Amino acid sequence: HNPQETSTMMKTVCLAALAGSAAAFAPSGNTVRMQSSIRSTTEDEVTEVAAEAAAAPLPDIVPEPVVAPINGWVPNESLPCYGLPGALAPTGFFDPLGFAQSGITLNEVKRNREAEVMHGRVAMLATVGYFAGEAISGPFNIHGPANDQLQQMPAPAFAFLTLSIAAAELRRATIGWVEPDFGDWTKTLWKLRDNYYPGDIGFDPLGLKPTNAKDFANMQTKEIQNGRLAMLGWAGMCSQELVNHRTILGTIDFYQKIYSGINPYESCVDGVVC
Repeated sequence: HNPQETSTMMKTVCLAALAGSAAAFAPSGNTVRMQSSIRSTTEDEVTEVAAEAAAAPLPDIVPEPVVAPINGWVPNESLPCYGLPGALAPTGFFDPLGFAQSGITLNEVKRNREAEVMHGRVAMLATVGYFAGEAISGPFNIHGPANDQLQQMPAPAFAFLTLSIAAAELRRATIGWVEPDFGDWTKTLWKLRDNYYPGDIGFDPLGLKPTNAKDFANMQTKEIQNGRLAMLGWAGMCSQELVNHRTILGTIDFYQKIYSGINPYESCVDGVVC
């Protein structure tokens, strides 16, 4: 053979071998169609799942209530009494009966504090009233122990006093309490407004309410502590007058005579309790 023909034949064989090798790695028509089918099926499934998710009803998500500060106080469940002021050394947070123990709702704590503050205010007025009422007879010539003075009031004055108390209580209820729902009364029974601070009914004729949160908490602590003392003091005076039917100052004078060795009954007329 001619060397030139031999060289051309060898080149032709090499090119044929290389073409066959490349064809082994090139995708065939069937393979391309299979990949396209798989890709189309996957996209259809994703679209179907997305459509089902969009059509499904969303779960009821109840957002956590955001409580705005009330006179600088923000309810904190991790603190005793939800962080309301009133604790004072040396007893600190004193709750032996568990009125504000863990698990008590915020509404219950606020309602108990409302009762404590309002009864404390009434007791402070009553404590002063016992001494003032027994020292001054007043326009109706009422005298004797304070426990016995209410029934001495004339009927018109007693009616006016009763209506005044009822009006004040109704006014307090409209400020602090949620309006009753007679269709489902259990939802609103004993329920205070979320933005109502216990005892803050807006009555401050002397402008003593502080605007600073810390000062307000300090004043609240003072009011509550004095109210608690007044409730104990009034209960003691009322019980004492129920026992001996004497005025407070008359009881003090009675025991001063006993401790001085004087007979407290020597000036009494027969048949008259003195």
